Amino acid sequence: MTPKEILDHPVVAARYFFPRRARLPDPFVVLHNGVALHCYRSATHERGPWLLHFHGNGEVVLDWLPGFTPGLVDAGLNVVLGEYRGYGGSSGSPALASMLDDALAITDALGVDPGALVVYGRSVGSIYALHVAAHRAVAGLVIESGIADVGECLARRLRAEELGVDDAQLRAAVDAVLDHRAKLQAFAGPVLVLHARADVLVRPEHAVQLAKWAGARARLHLFERGNHNTIHAFNADEIIERVAGFVHDVTRCGGGA
Repeated sequence: MTPKEILDHPVVAARYFFPRRARLPDPFVVLHNGVALHCYRSATHERGPWLLHFHGNGEVVLDWLPGFTPGLVDAGLNVVLGEYRGYGGSSGSPALASMLDDALAITDALGVDPGALVVYGRSVGSIYALHVAAHRAVAGLVIESGIADVGECLARRLRAEELGVDDAQLRAAVDAVLDHRAKLQAFAGPVLVLHARADVLVRPEHAVQLAKWAGARARLHLFERGNHNTIHAFNADEIIERVAGFVHDVTRCGGGA
């Protein structure tokens, strides 16, 4: 099997993803490889910068419409919430590797200057935000509650032999497709890393490692309140302020705003 076939194995999808159905009333639909991705798009600032957000596992775009999106729009951002196959109103079924290409398709469908765009990934969304940053000349990258080592997360939920491979083959597939260190090195722009210090699902060491890989380009902030699932409940206003400030800073510097 190829690395992509290993990571798209149905066992990976069943163990790693927790899709929910929730339809948007007027989605921004991106068609890619036979899948309809039901995203959300708010373009209210003609000359404003753009933020493309990829949510976490067990979440859907609809979860981010109250509070979070209006806060970013009020701060002067145009906002796109990317949806995954099999989630929300999207067709298809989750597939870890194939969804990387979906993320690029969503980015390209926006039709905006990459210099005016920042990509944001929360939790599992960090996988897709990092991929976009490595393959498109976006102005900045936000990683919130993000994952440094996807292999570590997979190992908690499945065994290599369940995929018809051994441990070395699974590790090689992760390294070939989901090498976050390499993707951060491929991206030359600034990086904002946000994480809850008390996160036990994705330990804060992941954030520290991601920031280390980004080097001097990274801004790291560990929140003292909240955990993986409550970071926004305790820190929503500060997250919006930090993210909006970062977007305005990096797009202005890049000449895209």
